[in-house]
Amino acid sequence: MKNGVEFIPSGSVTSPAGFQAGATGAGIKKKSGLDLGILSSEVICVTAGMFTTNRVKAAPVILCQQRLRSGKARAVVVNSGGANACTGERGLVDGEEMAALAAGVVGAAPEEVLVASTGVIGRPLPMARLRVGMGQITLSRDGGHELARAIMTTDTVPKEAAVGVEGSGVIIGGAVKGSGMIHPDLATLLCFLTTDASVELDFLRSALRRAVDKSFNMVSVDTDTSTNDTVLILANGRAGGKTITRGGRQAGAFQQALDKLCIHLAKATARDGEGATRLIEVIINGAPGLAEARLVARAIVSSSLVKSAVHGSDPNWGRILAAVGWSGVEVVLGKIELYIGDICLVRDGCPLPFNEAEVVQVLKGNEVPIALNLNLGNAAATAWGCDLSEEYVTINSQYMT
Repeated sequence: MKNGVEFIPSGSVTSPAGFQAGATGAGIKKKSGLDLGILSSEVICVTAGMFTTNRVKAAPVILCQQRLRSGKARAVVVNSGGANACTGERGLVDGEEMAALAAGVVGAAPEEVLVASTGVIGRPLPMARLRVGMGQITLSRDGGHELARAIMTTDTVPKEAAVGVEGSGVIIGGAVKGSGMIHPDLATLLCFLTTDASVELDFLRSALRRAVDKSFNMVSVDTDTSTNDTVLILANGRAGGKTITRGGRQAGAFQQALDKLCIHLAKATARDGEGATRLIEVIINGAPGLAEARLVARAIVSSSLVKSAVHGSDPNWGRILAAVGWSGVEVVLGKIELYIGDICLVRDGCPLPFNEAEVVQVLKGNEVPIALNLNLGNAAATAWGCDLSEEYVTINSQYMT
């Protein structure tokens, strides 16, 4: 237990009471495996979402944004193997049919079902296969693990977890997919969050935004923002208790648990970046404001030169300061301190003598910590990324073939 938040062993998106999920292999992917899933609640949920800021939006994103005006949903249907993006009017029609088919499985109204897709852009969904596959899905309390696998594309491992808040009986679960085309901006990859807490809609929306801003919005694999980025949270109230509202007694504990879960899933996403061999964590302190701290942190983890240096275990720290310089934040070089691991390389903007072999050892670790103090204020932020390997190029040069 840490800070009142406890991770649940083998937790998943169906760990909260009243949620079920299931998945099947409908033949949407070229390779065999699970590629179509449904997540559902026993009852209608208070629901919030955040979506890609890419101006080229996939049909499922458009449908979700329309349906979430009500702040309510009962289920989510999701496929991998096809993004249903840049597919014109047909894409919207297919998305609506996906929702209707899933509604039949769940026993919900079609408008209560949200839709998400991931995969290659520009290809219509194979609806005949989806129609058959939808009828093969069996929902269960253990089905969250299947759903986490069904949403994978180039992911190498499913990414899921659940946390409980001490003394409340409330659980928050989640599953996320994403390995490439990862540079979220107000949204993230595909992420589904559930909770059995009763939560007031306005607070749920603000809590989700805060959690996403400090977690998924601080992840970068390759600086590309997807057409399909979607994060949804469904709250069904099955745990009982008073409704959580902004400023209420349970608001802080709920926010803390949601933050911790999202940060855990965000780090898992960076660690599983396409071709990645190392997780990079960048901690910024002493920034003049939170926005500036986040800009600098994201600039460093998204720098191709920094990522390449980490992959080669090359202690070329000048690339880090160069990224600080082009981040757009006003900094004073003469005040900067830079650390790789516990080794200080720069103080007051000037290089310090260091043992190169010791820095190389840090860069060879599974997790590479980089810390900077700008000494311009009290704001701090953390971002996560991964190294850039030859495998990343291989994966993305053969994605369609």
